[in-house]
Amino acid sequence: MINFAYLATASVAAVLAAPALAAEQEPATAAASAALVAQEGRLTVYQAAFFAQYAPRTALDIVKRVPGFTLDLGATQTNQGQVDVRGFAGTAGNVVINGARPSSKAETLDVTLAKLPAQQVLRVEVGPGDLYGSDYAGKSQVLNIVMSANGGFDANVTASAVRWFTGYVNTDISGSASFRQGASTINVAGGTGRNRQLQEGPDFVTDVLTGQPIERRKKFNSYFNKDPYLSASWALERGSDDAYRFNVRWQPSKFDLFQNNRVTPADGAPHDDNLFQHYRRPVIELGGDVTRPLAGGAIKLVGLATRRKRDDVDTIVQRNGLIEDNATVDGGFEQVTKAQRNETIGRLSWTRADLLGLSFEAGAEAAYNTLDYHLALSLTDEDGQQVPIPLPIEDATVKEKRGEVYVSVGKNLSPALRIDGGVNYEFSNLKVGGDALADRTLKFLKPNLTVDWKPGGGWHTQASVRRTVAQLDFYDFMSAANLSTNQVSGGNENLQPQRSWEFRLTAEHPLLGDGLFKLDLGHDLVSMLQDRILICDPTHPNDAKYCFDAPGNLGTGKRYFASLTVDAPLDRLWSGLRAKLTGTYQKTHVEDPVDHKMRRWSNFWPDWQWDLAVRRDHGAFSYGFELTDSQRWTTFRTDGLDTSFNGGIYGTAFVEYRPLPRTSVTLNVDNALNTTASLDRLIYDPNRVDPTSITREQRVRNNHISVGLTLKQSFGGGGGVAK
Repeated sequence: MINFAYLATASVAAVLAAPALAAEQEPATAAASAALVAQEGRLTVYQAAFFAQYAPRTALDIVKRVPGFTLDLGATQTNQGQVDVRGFAGTAGNVVINGARPSSKAETLDVTLAKLPAQQVLRVEVGPGDLYGSDYAGKSQVLNIVMSANGGFDANVTASAVRWFTGYVNTDISGSASFRQGASTINVAGGTGRNRQLQEGPDFVTDVLTGQPIERRKKFNSYFNKDPYLSASWALERGSDDAYRFNVRWQPSKFDLFQNNRVTPADGAPHDDNLFQHYRRPVIELGGDVTRPLAGGAIKLVGLATRRKRDDVDTIVQRNGLIEDNATVDGGFEQVTKAQRNETIGRLSWTRADLLGLSFEAGAEAAYNTLDYHLALSLTDEDGQQVPIPLPIEDATVKEKRGEVYVSVGKNLSPALRIDGGVNYEFSNLKVGGDALADRTLKFLKPNLTVDWKPGGGWHTQASVRRTVAQLDFYDFMSAANLSTNQVSGGNENLQPQRSWEFRLTAEHPLLGDGLFKLDLGHDLVSMLQDRILICDPTHPNDAKYCFDAPGNLGTGKRYFASLTVDAPLDRLWSGLRAKLTGTYQKTHVEDPVDHKMRRWSNFWPDWQWDLAVRRDHGAFSYGFELTDSQRWTTFRTDGLDTSFNGGIYGTAFVEYRPLPRTSVTLNVDNALNTTASLDRLIYDPNRVDPTSITREQRVRNNHISVGLTLKQSFGGGGGVAK
């Protein structure tokens, strides 16, 4: 089911997090804040006291307040809505903790940072990615959270309630606790993960060729994510070359959708339909790493095992009238999906800061990935009987053995100039069995080069070029139906990963003391761009009912972009005031496989998007707002064009009060401008190649204004942020 609330906010980062830990002092002036920021070589260092004015509760609150920094989670959403990127190196993100990246994939960076008490943060260091290993080479900004070595106990509890436009109140609670003694740290966390969202809106369906209306629908959707979780970690860190870290996470994820749909045909009586989605997707992950000194450097072993299950049921119920008139069921559809997705990763690397005058890193990664997939799609006839609807690839398995070796070197040519380069060699054997058969070996050479230069006057620039290879989503090999949109995606066992040459240029400069101006320019040259193609059964070459829209590879794609970040302290206008503006303008081009005309890339690649966040911190109060908007964007299917856009600027606002040093109460307003989200669909029957009919479907959704109240309470005492 398309989440229109997500579409409305797809162009922005998360809504401003409510700050928490109260400082027992007035907010620092711009001059005082700047005094807590220092340049140490290639690092910009922010002392913990710099963030006291924002009253953070967790390390995530601190990261969101680092000037000019934007958190990169290091993971992407798959077509099935889950984070599922193969391999370890490609999910690095741009934050490390005590110089090391977390050994986890099921837990994204924001979740990991939210478990770390702000009281234990000693300082934050921001520098170019080469300082933190080959996984981060080419990144202009990587943030290192340095935790205090002081022993003790710290904990946070967050309880929240959100009131929706219907009067329903969603409640959620989470907490984490950290205990440190000597070099050993134990962290445990858990939460109820309850998030119910409500929205409503109409659909208008018309015949494009005649202009005549076909039907009108009035829908009400209830989305309910239930993602309770438990996680624990233990770390023994005696030094950068002597550390042991282990972590575990369990999340029995559930998702339920209930949709009321009153359909009024242009030439008939109204009737009530329903859409139900019941998804059960538990995840368990074990991970860890060991670092030991070796030959003047450090050798590190990383192990990770992730197990995901999927038990999904989608049901459409169609009736011959209205429910209040005792209408009976006269049809529908049902889809049942069962899948098991396993990933096991091992990685070994050796680093040395000075080898013949060079920084050096070499390593190897091995991974074994599997997917066992079973799908059953059926039509419900008037008698309630299930009539199977066969799809091309509905029972299949995927097995992949993947390896990668790499070497990376770097050298400071002068105090202001550094060059880093390296090469990765990736190879894999991928087998598909069951309804489709495929067996292929892929090999890729991926070089990279980065030049980091500080020309003086406060400027920092970086230029890089690298070749990347996208990760394949195994679910793209399989067929599936989207009952909400009446679309079928055919599987493509021959899908190839797209390859890109990525060129980047970054320039940044301090602004008004502790602010930052940053400009990013980029160009991507992509071969075998992953998009949508038409796949037909070769045994029925002229029968359109045996042709399906499916993931596939197009020709050469190009992308040009410019991104601007301006993070400015505005104390000169009003004490405690700060504003952050981010914006991106980009152009994407690829040849459409149907009409062979140049068009944009599919999915979220809008020509422009921007975000403005303004906040003021004063005494026991903080308050602010965030506004965002983006250009419309289109998914170019071979049987339709789906264009998503906002009905206007999307806004949020908050007010926070800290009655006690360890207590904060925050009032949040989401969708403060009552903005709608729209989906404009052009549906071609049977497809865009030679359509016999074209239908336009306009969907408008609104989750209306919601008001939330969040209580945060801290316990214990640490050695980081001033209290």
